Amino acid sequence: MRSWIEISRDALRANVRTLRTLVGRERILCAVVKANAYGHGIVEVAKVIRGDVDWFGVDSVPEIIALRAAGVRRPVLILGYVPIVDARTVVRIGARVTVAMPETVRALASAARSLRRTAIMHVKVETGTQRQGVTIRHLPEFVRQIERTSSVSFEGVSTHLADVEDTGPDGFAAVQIERFNAAVAVAERIAGRRLLRHASASAGAMLLPDARFDLVRTGISLYGLWPSDRIRAIVERRDPTVHLEPVLTWKTMVGPMHDVPKGAPVSYGRTERVRRRTRIAVLPVGYWDGYDRKLSSVGQVLIRGHRCKVLGRVCMNMMMVDVTDIPRVQLEDEVVLIGRQGREEIAADELAQKIGTINYEVVTRINPMLPRAVV
Repeated sequence: MRSWIEISRDALRANVRTLRTLVGRERILCAVVKANAYGHGIVEVAKVIRGDVDWFGVDSVPEIIALRAAGVRRPVLILGYVPIVDARTVVRIGARVTVAMPETVRALASAARSLRRTAIMHVKVETGTQRQGVTIRHLPEFVRQIERTSSVSFEGVSTHLADVEDTGPDGFAAVQIERFNAAVAVAERIAGRRLLRHASASAGAMLLPDARFDLVRTGISLYGLWPSDRIRAIVERRDPTVHLEPVLTWKTMVGPMHDVPKGAPVSYGRTERVRRRTRIAVLPVGYWDGYDRKLSSVGQVLIRGHRCKVLGRVCMNMMMVDVTDIPRVQLEDEVVLIGRQGREEIAADELAQKIGTINYEVVTRINPMLPRAVV
């Protein structure tokens, strides 16, 4: 095992407790474990918190299959598009499905009738993200279609907020919430009953009480990462006791080491030359594993509690770091790529800033083939 992920059970459960306190126990807490639980390991995460959350949210059919195979029996809501060919599998498993197209409704209904079951649906309403959803203009006919269809159950209405992370509580979210409330009123009038309503992911759930509705879909915050610096600043200003604990630590090991003279080029393209006689350690991890190539010559790792600079270009399966100043470094010493070692910490946010992206991308792109261990 040359590179691996450690998942903190205590941190994960602590974050669930924090989110429960923030949103209230009267709401359904849906833990979003799509994208391999944001890189943390879908099965590993779900097994830890299945007794602490109400529902799980996934993006696709293979994800719910993985949960069921692992013995996770909590209700699961599929948030992404379900291909027609997967309709029968979805109904057989008993997943709730986000729908926004008549074709999906028909396919699920047909599968449900053939299996003598009921397909449970949540209608996604487009309120401003322009991604997935029924426009308010077409919503009445869409709801009528569902209500006329046998073997289906219209359970909920949802939307997604576009930019809470960037603009906070006073931005476009207010417009979307107003549109969503109007859509819910239309849907409930046609259905003749109250429907389950949900609009908030982590940012909205933490920042907008009016957007919590009946269910909140918590993703990035579940893993101890903030949706944005802006959200963190606002939430902590409101309540300094709110704390999220990063769940993931990414580790590798020190591989072969050697000394090179001052001025020697390192790695592909000879893009960096060392400025002194340098002791180099080769780490058996690279961009195949998810360590971004844009961290070439700017990334740092932790060895024996010290920061070590990445030298030259990150390779597919390995990279080089400067260990000249690290006392007593030895072959196969533990290396931290993301996480804490001693008094030092390299956060996913730090890597995101260096490569010009967000912490979501940093963790979700960690290769799912790397072993995950709950510690």
